[in-house]
Formats: sequence, structure tokens, C-alpha cells
Amino acid sequence: MSKINTVIGFAMLSGCMASCSILEKASVHGLTSDVYIMRNKGDVPIDVYLDVTNEQIDFYRYFLGKPQKPCIFTIPLNAGNSTSFREVVVEKQGLDVDITSILLKYRPSVNVSPAQLNTDLNVAVYAGWRRDLFRINTSIDPLGKRYPRIRNLGYDFGIFAGPGTTAVSPFSTGNVRSDEYEGMVFQAGIAGFVESSVASFGVSIGYDHLLSPDRSVWIYRNKPWVGFIVGIALR
Repeated sequence: MSKINTVIGFAMLSGCMASCSILEKASVHGLTSDVYIMRNKGDVPIDVYLDVTNEQIDFYRYFLGKPQKPCIFTIPLNAGNSTSFREVVVEKQGLDVDITSILLKYRPSVNVSPAQLNTDLNVAVYAGWRRDLFRINTSIDPLGKRYPRIRNLGYDFGIFAGPGTTAVSPFSTGNVRSDEYEGMVFQAGIAGFVESSVASFGVSIGYDHLLSPDRSVWIYRNKPWVGFIVGIALR
């Protein structure tokens, strides 16, 4: 069993490493070309399509499922060449899909056993509903040059599920098991994130289902844990 768990653990790690090439091509949580709701102060919210390039952001009204030409206005992104403009606020909502890992799991005390803080290997797929708010305004550097500044705040809530490992030992089995090995678990639960442009950080609550025969004597069977979760955007 220990050898099998080790092989599976390496497979999980290899899968994470292999996914790096996918993540490089995946859309991130930053400001990208897409449909948004523009919510400027004092104005009626409208649907807009943003065409985002390295040089500028073009704003188009979005109506009947397509951008309407010509563009409403353009914000240049070249430092020092930007003109002053009123703050623009755009919002985007939608499905968020991440690859996640619970870095820390806090397991409350069970019977006479003290609480535990675990850092076992685990990965999971997360899906939730996300809301992003982008504020675009101008700043002035010490030389008096104007440049655009984009600030983003995102948050979402959803569910996750995936494989992981945990130590099965005399401690975690109430001394029923005399030796120790790394057991495979299936983890699932709910999570909430506060997010930056690429990485996501949040709190999760979940359960682990031990896949080895020792699950009947595992003291954490059907016991919830609280964790610190991080994620990388896939969508």
C-alpha cells in the first residue's frame, strides 16, 4: 500500500508539473479582451467590449451580442503618453475554474487527540462564481509623466474536489495501526477566494475520505477540516 501511494503521489506531482504548459496559455484573472459592465459614477451601467492590447484599451458598446463600431473611447497604456481621464470602472462576472491546493489543513481535536496542522500533498479542481472589479485611472510619477493605473479586486465562492495524501499512523488510528504509511484520500468541500491577477488565496472547509482499509478506524473519518487554499486560473 505504501508503494502504491508513493507512485500515485508522484503521478499527482507530475500532473501538476505537466499542467504548467497549459497554465501558460490559460486566460488569467487580469483585464483581458472581453465583455464587461461599465459602472462609472453618475452614469447608467452599460455593456461594453474591451479590446485590450499592450498599447491601449479600446472601449466599444456591446449590443445584440457584438461590439458596436466605432469605439466609444481609447485609453493609451504607454507610460508618459497617457492623458488625464476620469476614472473608469468595469465589472465582469462568470464561472471561475482553478487548479487548487490546500497548503494548510487544520484538523480540530478528536476525543483526547490534540488538534493537528497538516501540510500533506494534495490537488483539486475548483469551480465557482467569480466577480471582478477593475478601476482604471491615471497616476503621475515624480517626473510629472502621466500613466494609467489598473487596480483589480476579485472574489468568488464555489466547490472543489480532488486527490490528496495523509499520514496513517498509530496517532491517527487510535493506536489500532502499529506502523505508519501515506494513505490516499479524496477531498471535497467549499471555498471562498480573494484574488489577484493570477493567483488566488482563500479559506476552505472540507472533508477527507481515506481510500485505504484503515478508514474505519481513522479518527478523522467524517470530520471536517479548515484550510488555507491557493489556486491558479484555468478559465
